[in-house]
Amino acid sequence: MINTLKKSVRQYKRLSMTSPLLVAGEVFIEMLIPYLVGSLIDNGILKGNMGYINKWGLILLIITIISLVLGAGASYVSAHAAAGFAANLRQDMFYHIQDFSFENIDKFSSASLVTRLTTDVTNIQTAYQMLIRIAVRAPLMLIVSVVMSFIVSPRLALIFVILGPILVIALFLIVKSAYPYFPKIFKGYDNLNQVVRENVRGIREVKTYVREKSQIEKAKNASGVIYKLFATAQKIMSLNAPIMIGVLDLSMLLISWFGAKEIIGGSLSTGELVSMFSYSNSVLFSLNILAMIVTQLVISQASGHRIADVLNEEPTITDPRKPLYDINNGDIVFDHVTFKYEPDEKHPALDDINLHIKPGETIGIIGETGSSKSTLVSMIPRLYDATGGAVRVAGHNVKSYDLKALRDNVAVVLQNNVLFSGTIKENLLWGNENASDEEIIQAAKVAHADGFIRELPDGYNTMVEQGGNNVSGGQKQRLTIARALLKKPKILILDDSTSAVDTTTEREIREALRKDMPQTTKIIISQRIVSIKDADRIIVMNHGKIEDIGSHDELMKSNELYRSIATFQEEGK
Repeated sequence: MINTLKKSVRQYKRLSMTSPLLVAGEVFIEMLIPYLVGSLIDNGILKGNMGYINKWGLILLIITIISLVLGAGASYVSAHAAAGFAANLRQDMFYHIQDFSFENIDKFSSASLVTRLTTDVTNIQTAYQMLIRIAVRAPLMLIVSVVMSFIVSPRLALIFVILGPILVIALFLIVKSAYPYFPKIFKGYDNLNQVVRENVRGIREVKTYVREKSQIEKAKNASGVIYKLFATAQKIMSLNAPIMIGVLDLSMLLISWFGAKEIIGGSLSTGELVSMFSYSNSVLFSLNILAMIVTQLVISQASGHRIADVLNEEPTITDPRKPLYDINNGDIVFDHVTFKYEPDEKHPALDDINLHIKPGETIGIIGETGSSKSTLVSMIPRLYDATGGAVRVAGHNVKSYDLKALRDNVAVVLQNNVLFSGTIKENLLWGNENASDEEIIQAAKVAHADGFIRELPDGYNTMVEQGGNNVSGGQKQRLTIARALLKKPKILILDDSTSAVDTTTEREIREALRKDMPQTTKIIISQRIVSIKDADRIIVMNHGKIEDIGSHDELMKSNELYRSIATFQEEGK
């Protein structure tokens, strides 16, 4: 985990190394001050030597200022290094996620990835700042305080040698007991983020069905789980304070008792006793800080593992070593293709699919819900990889192509495609960032989107809200079709992407596609017979298998499933 995370420090290594050096200087000066104060008391105050007092008082003032400057510098440097490290972590995770396949995304879930990019990285940032500043200061303060204590009074310093291990053992047991709760806490954050994400995205449905109370209860339950786990962990960690205070009080009592005896015996001066009290506070304060650091490290360790899991996750779909870049046509072959979402699934999502689609052909796909229609077409742009058999485009296995080249030539329009915040033009340019205004308008005309776009106040420069919430479902689908057309793909897949469009407009879109893109292979998935009726061939899917292939008229005669769907829809008009 540490080896993975430290790669993200990069340009902040120098700052990260500077902070401990500044802290070391601050600590050494700070630990020298009690010794000098003790000397000032014995040789200046008790003897009434004003010259000595003035001289060493000025020296103490100067080194105190130096210590203050070093401490402020360490704080500034460590804050910048930690913030930069966190920024690199977020960047590295986000960039790495862009290479994830759908399989990788399914493994983590989008809500969990958001938690790791936010809450977990914040925990690591806090821990890192502690590590390069406070975690350096506390051990150094402990070591120097103990050394200075032995210089002042070896016998009194033995008190720290005895009490220190007792405190360390107690802290270790506390941390060991609390740690198992923190991984569960972050899973709780994942669940809470999922609830919030679903609520925000589906707020219209929530209000339509008056489900606010149930959603509030759902969020309350998710939050309650986090509260209970965190409260339990904090109860255990809170034992640090009474143990620390107890040890501190005991050490002060022992120093006072034995120190008074040594003063009476003449082996310890008043100034040295004052110094021992200061070093006692420093020793136990540093142990207290170490306990706080350990608490944060326990929390951040769980976060670190979660972040490292993402960074170490290998994308299941990658470019080949010597990729092909040229795709000459939209010829598609499924050669005994089998696919499982999980290796241990009993029944594959796709079972021994054999299919040949010719360039320029229009194919319709229909089947009951769950028949793996979308899974079938997701094999073509390698959104998933076949677990058995091969998918070939233009005569080559899709695994032989450069991913960008393949996906630039295979445009997929989903039923629930997403628009992003920005103008309509900016959204359309996702299809081709170099497209001219004429090409944008032409694509919009083919998708029958140009008309309603021009009616908007700012036309193509109209702002789209996040998710496209300020346009209707049918308008959103037409915009996403136009976006796909700008890619000028060899293969166009419309996955139930005209379900929100009226039948007249849908027919006009199909006619425009046939006229303007005759060489493009078109695959149309739909639950409506009217949407695929005119296709060159229609594929009937059933439980992950191709049940039948033929024209509309042929299937009406030969396939009972197709005929029943068509009859039902005809009667439902």
